[in-house]
Amino acid sequence: MLIGDVARRSGVSARMLRHYESLGLVRPTGRSEAGYREYSSEDIQRIFHIESLRSLGLSLREVGRALDDPGFTPSELVDDLIRQTRERIAAETELLTRLRRIGAAEPAGWEDVLRIVALLQALGSESAGKRQRAALSSVEEVSAPVEALVEAALSETDPNVAGALRWALARSGDSGVPLLAEGLDSPVAEVRKRAVQSIAEIPSGAATALLQHALTSSDVVVRRCAALALGARGAADAVPTLIDMIVEGTNDVDAADALSALASDPALTDQIATRLVGRLAQSGIEASARRRLTQALADIPGITTSRALADLADDEDRAVALTATYLLKLRNAQ
Repeated sequence: MLIGDVARRSGVSARMLRHYESLGLVRPTGRSEAGYREYSSEDIQRIFHIESLRSLGLSLREVGRALDDPGFTPSELVDDLIRQTRERIAAETELLTRLRRIGAAEPAGWEDVLRIVALLQALGSESAGKRQRAALSSVEEVSAPVEALVEAALSETDPNVAGALRWALARSGDSGVPLLAEGLDSPVAEVRKRAVQSIAEIPSGAATALLQHALTSSDVVVRRCAALALGARGAADAVPTLIDMIVEGTNDVDAADALSALASDPALTDQIATRLVGRLAQSGIEASARRRLTQALADIPGITTSRALADLADDEDRAVALTATYLLKLRNAQ
């Protein structure tokens, strides 16, 4: 079969077939009377083998070794090809992510593109100072892609940089909320914590709704952070978690302050006082927890609290009784 026929049958151009011949990969079995290359069925089969191996990413040199070296073992080469392919995919994925983020920022010109690229590079810098400056400048100097800010916030370990990133996200509105919601479902506890901390600083209805959903999280850290944020927003559904925090002694002062802020709403005052008194009356509550619950009543107004403190003034626990007596005196002096 002549070279033109082989090219049509194999899909390999005549020029490439001549190149294979120059490299010694495939040599025509003979020549016609007119001097044209003639390929046998074995030659054509070898051409198909060459193309098959090339499709795996082997170089022509590696193809030659694979076909001609009897001692050649493919396992090591295949492992190397797998590694190279993974690296190439990772690099291409990173490039695609960067391009998508630049596109989302809707740059007006190439100067905007260059500023966004510089900002993305700074957010990924090993220098905490550079990352912090990038986060702070992302609002004033150039509109940073929200996806990049969320990714940085969920991975940031430096507290100062993390604070700057949360501030930048809060300034960006609701656009980062859906991405942060995904962070709440992360299998990594630290990522979940960073997600809820970021959501807590976004003053929007969408963020509030997400925080209310976070109250049902199986992650106690997420629940506590959500409760503190919701308490500051006047959300009554945070009350049970805030009281749990007082009982457990975790951020109990902050939890008590949040309850005090909520109790300024007359519609919630008696509800909060009743819940605190109910926990005080439960059996199995440790003495230290009962003292913290008593102290939490200090800034809860209303008759329910006053009656509870009067009863607690005669409590068997001397520390609880003294605390309740002192708080009653303060209330009566007002």
